Amino acid sequence: MNILYIMFDQLRFDYLSCAGHPHLHTPHIDALAAKGVRFTRAYVQSPTCGSSRMSSYTGRYPSSHGVQYNSYPLRVGEWTMGDHLRKAGMSCHLIGKTHMVADAEGMRRLGLAPDSLIGVRQSECGFDPWVRDDGLWAEGPEGFYDPKRSPYNEYLKSKGYPGENPWTDFANAGVEGDDIASGWFMVNADKPANIAEEDSETPWLTTKAIEFIEQATDPWCAHLSYIKPHWPYIVPAPYHDMYGPEHVLAPVRSEAERDNTHPVFAGMMNNQIGKAFSRDEVRHKVIPAYMGLIKQADDQMGRLFAYLEQSGRMQDTMIVVTSDHGDYLGDHWLGDKNLFHDPSIKVPMIIYDPRPAADTTRGSTCDALVEAIDLAPTFLDVAGGDPVPHILEGRSLIPWLQGEVPIWRDYAIAEFDYSTMPLCEKLGLEPKDARLFMVTDQRWKFMHAEGGLRPMLFDLDADPDELVDLGESIAHGEVIDKMYARLHQWALRMSQRITLSDDQIISGRGKADLQGILLGVYQAEEVDAKLTRKYRGPVPKTSRP
Repeated sequence: MNILYIMFDQLRFDYLSCAGHPHLHTPHIDALAAKGVRFTRAYVQSPTCGSSRMSSYTGRYPSSHGVQYNSYPLRVGEWTMGDHLRKAGMSCHLIGKTHMVADAEGMRRLGLAPDSLIGVRQSECGFDPWVRDDGLWAEGPEGFYDPKRSPYNEYLKSKGYPGENPWTDFANAGVEGDDIASGWFMVNADKPANIAEEDSETPWLTTKAIEFIEQATDPWCAHLSYIKPHWPYIVPAPYHDMYGPEHVLAPVRSEAERDNTHPVFAGMMNNQIGKAFSRDEVRHKVIPAYMGLIKQADDQMGRLFAYLEQSGRMQDTMIVVTSDHGDYLGDHWLGDKNLFHDPSIKVPMIIYDPRPAADTTRGSTCDALVEAIDLAPTFLDVAGGDPVPHILEGRSLIPWLQGEVPIWRDYAIAEFDYSTMPLCEKLGLEPKDARLFMVTDQRWKFMHAEGGLRPMLFDLDADPDELVDLGESIAHGEVIDKMYARLHQWALRMSQRITLSDDQIISGRGKADLQGILLGVYQAEEVDAKLTRKYRGPVPKTSRP
């Protein structure tokens, strides 16, 4: 069987009609959910692109793989999904974004040429790239945000779009008179991007995916990683005006959230992003464009799934649809992501398994506590590889897909390092202390903040919108203690001993004496004679005088 691992960037869990959105209809993704399982409590391990993705690709938590924020290199030698799958006989390819930064210093230290096979895989997060495009070709006074060559820009140039950076000038900008109306300015979000719809980013990547599948030989895993609906919030016609302010849901927030607010929460409320998304005029411009980007994505899923059906690949390909994190869109007085409320940390996760063993769960939902790191062991399971729990910290989801109820985790974990943000300095923290940890179970969501800051706590039964912070509630002291005990238990996990499995340790246990290590032996007769054979007998003759 093959695997098509689809990830959208910054897609909220609840902006799909199968998840209950009243205005945004996503029939093609809904149809996949009707053939598979939709996990309703899937959490990423960090609410920021790079860190979240590295967790998904390694099957490990941020504090295990070390990529705590965007632009942190993934160290050379870290096991990735591609490494595990290739060992099991399945190739692993990239089509789109990873947000991965290569450990260039580590590669130099080990003498790994960037253009060698192993060098490319180390630079591409373990994938063999069919096409890589991280999709943020922003340019400022100090140059490009991403200095690499953009395959998408080269494609646009080949289609006749002029300039060195048509991503900026056309794909992510409208027109105001004779001037560029940049998508970076949210006032322009209701304008159509100045590009033919079929040339925009999402259709382009869909085409690349179809091109890959057409030439692929079995078995393969393809990571189709879309750039949208991540900002800049602008979309080409006809999607730019499919939705309007009347389709914008009321923000999930309360004035009480502004009272005695946790310092980190307050800092994010009061940064430029939070202030902007607290304004209705901003939400009424941005959210219709965000919905248009999702509608375009769903239409491209229809195109892709139709191709899979026509080519027969729908019958031998597992399909996963998920996201790397969500988008606040003004909920909780915030924009973008970076905290642990559900709009940010919870993601859609739909898995379609074509095998007959999954027939009993088709069209079902599962509310088990699922983590994004569960996908790597799931894919290894599909590929027929042996489990490697000493490396992969997630768990295979195959039992849930096949109607089983496995022994499962009691809580899910996420981490966030905000040491690179101005908020760290504003709070007077050292970089090592600008860290947050989330622990959530079926009822409670808890946040611990390093640096001597108080925790946050939400009762998800009584307060599913997470509006009432109980972090200072004396009456909830036992719950807070329980969550700290869980965080302590998680922190004590064996996460860095990855070169030996438990089975290897057990099989080698007590065998040192068979290799001549005889500790505590007073005389040879105390142990089996075979152990001392090399240490008994006449003294060997020597040629020395």
